[in-house]
Amino acid sequence: MARKKIKSKDKHILALSTLVNHPSAILYEKEDLIAYDCDGFTIHKATPKAVVFPENTEQVAKIVKYCHDHSLPFLARGAGTGLSGGAIPLNGEVIISMVKMKKLLSVDLENRRAVVEPGFVNLKLTNTISDKGYYYAPDPSSQYCCTIGGNVAENAGGAHCLKYGVTTNHILGLEVVLPNGDVIEIGKNGIADEPGYDLLGLITGSEGTLGIVTKITVRILKNPESKQTVLAYFDKVEDGSQAVSDIISAGIVPAALEMMDKTAIEGVEAAAFPVGHPKDIEALLLIEVDGIEAGIGEQIEQILQVCRNQNVREVRAAKDEQERAAWWANRKTGFGAMGAISPDYLVQDGVIPRSKLPEVLSKINKISEESGLRIANIFHAGDGNLHPLVLFDARIPGETEKAMEAGSACLKVCADVGGTITGEHGVGIEKREEMRFVFKDEEIQAQTDIRDVFNPDNLLNAGKLFPTPGRCAEVKKEMKAAAIS
Repeated sequence: MARKKIKSKDKHILALSTLVNHPSAILYEKEDLIAYDCDGFTIHKATPKAVVFPENTEQVAKIVKYCHDHSLPFLARGAGTGLSGGAIPLNGEVIISMVKMKKLLSVDLENRRAVVEPGFVNLKLTNTISDKGYYYAPDPSSQYCCTIGGNVAENAGGAHCLKYGVTTNHILGLEVVLPNGDVIEIGKNGIADEPGYDLLGLITGSEGTLGIVTKITVRILKNPESKQTVLAYFDKVEDGSQAVSDIISAGIVPAALEMMDKTAIEGVEAAAFPVGHPKDIEALLLIEVDGIEAGIGEQIEQILQVCRNQNVREVRAAKDEQERAAWWANRKTGFGAMGAISPDYLVQDGVIPRSKLPEVLSKINKISEESGLRIANIFHAGDGNLHPLVLFDARIPGETEKAMEAGSACLKVCADVGGTITGEHGVGIEKREEMRFVFKDEEIQAQTDIRDVFNPDNLLNAGKLFPTPGRCAEVKKEMKAAAIS
């Protein structure tokens, strides 16, 4: 079959088109690029130079080497579900889309591991192996469409990370294309604890600034014998918050411990999966325990009693799997559900000590009052991972900026109580300057020095993760460059 003629006269577009199997595997027309001008963080948008769709590691390496040799900025993109702007082409990058690299390469049940390409969808892995009695633990809210490669870049978490950890706890090996086009393998044969530096831990969560992952060996788990979920309604947020601490203090480690406030409940009840939560309730907890069947009933009774001790209005365990699934469907759509009650919303992602929940939620409420914007709270209460959702209307002049200021103020509150500015959504461009809430200039410089080892020309996903350097840092870098030369 004759190749479709590329209309572009741009020499780089023409060259890149020869590195993929089909001319349809590159987009360069303005109308085609609009869909790639942002990810799930839609406040900022920028147009890429082109979008290329490789089908294997060899093609990725060739594309990266071409970009490196011709000083073209580039970045990798998965499903575009990221919430911090990590896949936005700020510098007119060539986007290397991984969506065609979507194979499940192997499953090794005996050693409890699977090998996937980066475009393989998170939930599809569990659905593929569930009939064999296994599943993949990391479960971000977007798991039905987000890719495991993107999960690695952001070190994604999810509702069940309290007990099972985040993505980095389930990665055993990576194949990575470095920013110069070289290909390396980390964790050979799925052995994560190789001698030497923990490069798996370094790459996971590096937000696509150190290399492009092209193959991933993940840990898979045996399905628990039993799981049960409890739903509790509280008339005061403070009582719900105290119940969270009391459950953990009682020695119970739930698989998930989620909380929603009144505004968040309003959103989920107005959206696609309402379950009949009371409209006047101030907070709810969704608590799940799993494990050996013999011990589940005792844990459920303990949780029910803890909630009753904190003035719970109503608390009960799901009567069957259908009700349990309905509660979780309602919770999983929490972010998107805000669109049912607000034209626009900004999702934030901070982490605090559990004991600070009442204090921080009170301060977030004050930020809401001062800004004049509603803020819904829906979050992983068990590990203190908050998700304030700032509701606004971008059509009103100045309201977008006001929302971003309110979001930053929420993160400052988290940092001030001994927490941090992100638990699972990453920094991207959204929280770059907020990195100064938790790191000194010297600490930021140490991290950018690591980036420079992998990505010395800063062509790969530049402008992400780290704040604009202060003048002192710039002077130090200039002096270092002068000394080398």
